[in-house]
Amino acid sequence: MVHHKEFEGAGKEPGLQVWRIESMDLKPVPKALRGSFYSGDAYLLLFTTAAPSYNIHMWLGEECSQDESGAAAIFAMQMDDFLGGGPVQYREVQDHESNTFLGYFKSGIKYQKGGVASGFQHVVTNDMNVKRLLQVKGRRAIRATEVEMSWSSFNKGDCFIVDLGKDVYVWCGSECNRFERLKASQVGIDIRDNERNGRAKLHMVEEGAEPDDLTKILGPVTTIAPSTPDDDKVESANRNKGALYMISDASGAMKVTAVAHSSPFKQAMLSPEECYILDNGMDKNIFVWKGPKANEKERKQAMAAAQEFIKDKGYSSKTQIQVLPQGSETTLFKQFFSDWRDKDETTGPTKAYSIGRIAKVEQVPFDAAMLHSNKAMAAQHGMVDDGKGKVQIWRVENGDKVPVDPASHGLFYGGDCYLILYSYRQGAREQHIIYTWQGLKCTQDELAASAFLTVQLDDSMGGAPVQVRVTQGQEPPHLMSLFRDKPMIILSGGTSRTGGQSQAGGTRLFHIRHSSAGATRAVEVDPSASNLNTNDVFVLKSPSALYVWRGKGANDEEVKAAKHVVSFLGGTPSQVSENKEPADFWSALGGKKEYQTSKSLQGIVKPPRLFGCSNKTGRLVVEEVPGDFTQSDLATDDVMILDTWDQLFIWVGNEANEVEKTGAPKIAKEYVDSDPAGRRGIPITTIKQGAEPPTFTGWFQAWDSKMWETDPLERVRARF
Repeated sequence: MVHHKEFEGAGKEPGLQVWRIESMDLKPVPKALRGSFYSGDAYLLLFTTAAPSYNIHMWLGEECSQDESGAAAIFAMQMDDFLGGGPVQYREVQDHESNTFLGYFKSGIKYQKGGVASGFQHVVTNDMNVKRLLQVKGRRAIRATEVEMSWSSFNKGDCFIVDLGKDVYVWCGSECNRFERLKASQVGIDIRDNERNGRAKLHMVEEGAEPDDLTKILGPVTTIAPSTPDDDKVESANRNKGALYMISDASGAMKVTAVAHSSPFKQAMLSPEECYILDNGMDKNIFVWKGPKANEKERKQAMAAAQEFIKDKGYSSKTQIQVLPQGSETTLFKQFFSDWRDKDETTGPTKAYSIGRIAKVEQVPFDAAMLHSNKAMAAQHGMVDDGKGKVQIWRVENGDKVPVDPASHGLFYGGDCYLILYSYRQGAREQHIIYTWQGLKCTQDELAASAFLTVQLDDSMGGAPVQVRVTQGQEPPHLMSLFRDKPMIILSGGTSRTGGQSQAGGTRLFHIRHSSAGATRAVEVDPSASNLNTNDVFVLKSPSALYVWRGKGANDEEVKAAKHVVSFLGGTPSQVSENKEPADFWSALGGKKEYQTSKSLQGIVKPPRLFGCSNKTGRLVVEEVPGDFTQSDLATDDVMILDTWDQLFIWVGNEANEVEKTGAPKIAKEYVDSDPAGRRGIPITTIKQGAEPPTFTGWFQAWDSKMWETDPLERVRARF
């Protein structure tokens, strides 16, 4: 078996690894620069889940050479072999990546001109002599592409980032909508925090109000071009049309024979002795399924056979390819079969796949196609280790940092900002991460001071640490794992200063959830029965009693974490099981109310999916939100569709327009009716922004009912 020295560290721990092909060899890309790709190069990516299960992606820039794409294909095949032939393999082409791939980079992908041949290197530097112009496109999948540095590259309908190293300008065209501005601002923050280690200054620029610093570089503003509609997407009518072929090399040469000319197919058509091609080329997708008993040559040549097939059919060279071993079929593949059943013992998604957690790890209910909650985060924020390194915490007070008593590490007050310095060893070197945690109720002065103190701390350590800004409620799994066996406890308000604990308002409720990355957090929520959730544990303290409530779908980790919350609140708890609550329990919560009791949450077969419907391009387009979705993915100027398998929700944003409001229900109905798995007739519920029932909010962890009271754009701008 051929093997490369880079393979030795491959797939050893959960998360993302990225290599670039340089002179026909594999060179790792530094963590802070993942998500930046040179269009003249080819890359190999490996994503490992905790199971472990693996995704291998070979990414081809639009200007990469035949030699480089050939080398990437060979390394992908060798890595697949090295990992035992179990990974799912994807072929990704610039601008046409799969949702799985886009899900690793929630704050967007950046394409840069040039490549290794023209001397461009992936190095993190504090070098401020950068000069580039990036065009930001996309509403769910964000792509920032380097374009020529001149006013002629601009247009009124897009946002652009003028990156000058020390200063990063986010320029918004007059026809840009709010959601696009929001996303472009996030790309700007990402450049500052990751590529510049927090050392650049961000500026917001509106078309027509360009500052002198910009005109110095770009010259006087010329006429800005009108907005251009995006390329037409394939209409959804031919979405689910596929054909199935068998690949064989009985005659010595690879041969392809038709098995079924149009979907839906039956699972029994796939024989374990063979390999198959599922042709959905109309929609730019080709799948290869590898039977476990197929001969070695067929299994190894799967990707090559698919590439040959695309050529023979005359399909676009941008077609995506997924190679799937039995048991790792993705959601996208399974929807072509009317009777698909997963075996319980496979690593495919099984009934235990429930939201926000994964059942006992032996069963590894992981669907690689839809990276579950923390996995997309873990890939991006790097679950660098198990959180057992050294932790130091300071609170921001009067413009300075004050150490927090180690006894109360893990307690976070919404009225505070904290700096958390985490140090760990990687090989012989000591590495550092600075987490800046910002409470939702802290003052503007503290926010500003926290940013300044972070840079100061970073400078004092020679600029080596990785900086991660965290807003209350959006904690990455690694931060949650720093408190060992204690959960991270997040209090809605107050401060940890002496005497600053807001006098507990009589009744308090804490929501405890264990995440798939193995960390647990307890979040204080409004003491109302509508916030309960059958999948989790809650601690309720009223002036006269203390309860630990266990939902039917809760697990032992959550019960264990409740003990820490109880000892923080003080008192002797009564244990309450769902459906056996005493009357005092309900009266402490202000009466019984409907809450998230969905059985489907306990024994869910399919991961939930979120789609946005938007006609911002002049036609109504539906796109899936890549990776794990959060409440901020609900675009207030669109209509969104949430598919929870046994029902569909249509969520109407306050600023959605008429076309979207009338078109979305038709799309939702068509989506369900055309599903080969036969879900015609499942309930479709329409809800309005601000009036979401618990059956909807329960799919989003730590739903914040006040989120839209402040403008999302203003919230992001506050981080500039």
